[in-house]
Amino acid sequence: MNPTLEIFSQGEEVVTGQTVDTNAAWLSERVVDMGFTVTRHTAVGDKLDDLVALLKEISSRADCCICTGGLGPTSDDLTAEAVAKAFGLPLEFDAVAFEQIQRFFTLRNRVMPESNRKQAMFPKGAVRIDNAWGTAPGFSLQAGRCWFAFVPGVPTEMRHLFLESIQPTLASRFLLRPDKLITLRTFGLGESAIQQRISMIEIPPQVRLGFRAGPDDVQTKLLFPQGYPETILTSLVGQVAAELGDNVYAIDGLGQASGDLVFTVDQLMTAGKHTLAVVETASQGLLAAKCIGKDWLLETRYEQSLQKLCRKLTVTDNTNDLPATAQAIANEIHKTGTADFVLVQLYSGDKSTFHDKDQAIILYNTLLTKDGFFQTTGSVAGPIERKQNQAALLALDLLRRYLQQKELCN
Repeated sequence: MNPTLEIFSQGEEVVTGQTVDTNAAWLSERVVDMGFTVTRHTAVGDKLDDLVALLKEISSRADCCICTGGLGPTSDDLTAEAVAKAFGLPLEFDAVAFEQIQRFFTLRNRVMPESNRKQAMFPKGAVRIDNAWGTAPGFSLQAGRCWFAFVPGVPTEMRHLFLESIQPTLASRFLLRPDKLITLRTFGLGESAIQQRISMIEIPPQVRLGFRAGPDDVQTKLLFPQGYPETILTSLVGQVAAELGDNVYAIDGLGQASGDLVFTVDQLMTAGKHTLAVVETASQGLLAAKCIGKDWLLETRYEQSLQKLCRKLTVTDNTNDLPATAQAIANEIHKTGTADFVLVQLYSGDKSTFHDKDQAIILYNTLLTKDGFFQTTGSVAGPIERKQNQAALLALDLLRRYLQQKELCN
């Protein structure tokens, strides 16, 4: 069984929501990859008794705990004091830590406030974790069954201390057998539809199946235990991918670089040396923003009014046949531009429909390539921000499907 690990965040600003606890998410991802089982995320405010009680609980139930925050010089930074009280360890002055803190201020031509001396006080027996990125050294110690590591809450400092000191220590202190996570990224299917499609596949009991739905995709996760036979793993992933069809745009965990939908499109466009011109309506520039910095995106246009767009391009405006209008627009842009592909996004529905979360707009996406036109139609409802985001993604997904199909045929 994998060793258990808890993440403990200290600070009133975390508990009250003034600060989003990105540290816990970042740490969890890395320790799970190492082979730990993360059992709890806990946040406690600046109350000494609460901190003491939680530390005692964790020391009896977890194999490891990483604590962030509470190592600063002010009165609300209570971590070292709480550890000392929880485990009956007197605080001791660390001259090396104090010299490091003084040097931090000296190098910046600043006078060190006396309150920073507090940061050089550690519970007896603790091992100092040097911090070259700030004034707060971390420390570690064993208490009960648990090995604790205490690091600053500032994300940049926390990450450096984890990567430079804590991660190597964890690898040497614990016998770790990391599981293998395979993630199938899909667009165009909801969680329930995915579940239904793969319901006839027999998932072995030692393989954990899970789903994660986000604004840009739905992820199907298969967690395989360490040492699981590679041929059987590959076969099972292949079965799931086959049932989900071309809704799968990427698979993480099989050794190839992968990422979100834009990453996938970028890889395909770059590999094929293609270029693109885009016309946006419902996505209102978001499609171009998602592709910022991509060399293959040569031209983008956003027009709120279809009539105005058609006048500019001297194209007949036919609101009763938007697919045909989109083809005419794509043809005109292709004639006057240099891009290989033209992607045109139109939608039916007036301004009030677009702003009404309870009404859907119909999206018409058209892609012009050397192989001809490829078109999709889709309905999008919800708040205006969702309509905008889905409009951008649906257009990019049409491009992705075309490129991946071409790749399969070649």
